[in-house]
Amino acid sequence: MTRIPPKDWYRLRKLEDGLTWIDEPHIQEFYRCNIWHVRGRDRDMMVDSGMGVVSLRQWVPLVSERPLDAVASHTHFDHVGCHHEFPDRLCHRCEADILAAPTRASTLADPYVTDDIFDALPDVPYQSATYAVKAAPATRILEDGDVIDLGDRRFEVIHTPGHSPGGIALWEAATGILISGDIVYDGPLIEDTYHAEAQAYIRSMQRLAALPVRVVHGGHFPSFSGERLREIITGWLRGKGL
Repeated sequence: MTRIPPKDWYRLRKLEDGLTWIDEPHIQEFYRCNIWHVRGRDRDMMVDSGMGVVSLRQWVPLVSERPLDAVASHTHFDHVGCHHEFPDRLCHRCEADILAAPTRASTLADPYVTDDIFDALPDVPYQSATYAVKAAPATRILEDGDVIDLGDRRFEVIHTPGHSPGGIALWEAATGILISGDIVYDGPLIEDTYHAEAQAYIRSMQRLAALPVRVVHGGHFPSFSGERLREIITGWLRGKGL
């Protein structure tokens, strides 16, 4: 399989509202995490950090230009691989233990991380067989209702268990922006991981449906409108007989 040099591993796309969409285009779309960078007046925020197979801080200068809160929407391998590179690491209480002491099992690297999830591999010495998320103990533990304050922007932490116990979404009421992590995106949702919980997933979806969302930036796949969010959740709940 082709090897990609580090300078070509990440892709950046500037969006409206001071957001930049960072991803790893050589990972297949289903497994490809969206990394959301938000510019604030006093500091920036980055939600998730990708697989960690290529250094984010070294090859994406945007994330090291200013003080930055590196937030974990949850602790699966595709979302927290570069968190160890950042001094300010935020995670919900229910998954802080995983971020501090990750294993291939607890991060879902087993069974998912094989060469098959790539269209092209990172440069040597990367090997899927020895891939592991590095420990990155949280420097701030998040709870439902906490606020991440960037000076001129405030994101409320919404605890969204279901996909994983410590999953969170981030809600900016002033702009109608929801950064949703993996609880909901416009693609096949994963409800059967080893620590997923069906009833919690339902409650989380119902809670998000009640918000006056304008735009959703999910953990995977492209962003979508608040109207589409309500369509996704309504159809999903209907499929559960609700």
